[in-house]
Parts: sequence; structure tokens; C-alpha cells
Amino acid sequence: MLVVDDDTSIRDLLHSALVEEGYDVKVASDGRDALDVIGHWLPDVIVLDLMMPVMDGWALAREVHHSYDIPIIALSAVTELPRHATALGVSDYVQKPFDLDLLLPKISRAVSSN
Repeated sequence: MLVVDDDTSIRDLLHSALVEEGYDVKVASDGRDALDVIGHWLPDVIVLDLMMPVMDGWALAREVHHSYDIPIIALSAVTELPRHATALGVSDYVQKPFDLDLLLPKISRAVSSN
């Protein structure tokens, strides 16, 4: 599992919650950091914020879809998230602020379908 978000508190929260659920979790603060991680470790699923500095989630999603077959769950506060999620071809999405009880089952489904 790879969590990509520029917000340290969200990365830490998701890392802790996902490790507690039994996932092997790595984190990245932007798309470039995520590509570095993916270059040496392929995650089962990517939980991806869309609005980040350096390389945003839209650019990372395009790169991932071009080179890898990794499900992506968009986790973002952008307006019209369903439309953006459809355009990006992500597996699922959750609007920020988010509820872990909503996010965790979506992650589980994405992992089991991969």
C-alpha cells in the first residue's frame, strides 16, 4: 500500500491505520516521491491525494496508468471529485475530510480485486 499525500498528519494517520489492518505501507509526500517508491517497490494499491506540490495526483495517476497496473483510490478535497475520479480512471474515491470506516473497506476491495 502506498499513501501519497502532502499533509503529514493524513499520511501518519493512514500509515498507522493501514499497518494496524495488516498492510505493508509506504508513504510519499508528492507524486515524484511516489514514483521513486514505485521504482523499487510495487504497491498493491495507491491511496492518492490529488492536490499536492511538485507533482500532483493527476500527473501521478497518468504516469501510473501508463506504466503500471496498480489500483488507485483518490482521496481529495477537490470539488467535483466524482467527475475527476472518472476522468482519471481511478478504482474508487473518498472525499476529504474522510471517515476511515468508509475508506478502509474501499481499500480492502481494491486489494482483493488486484
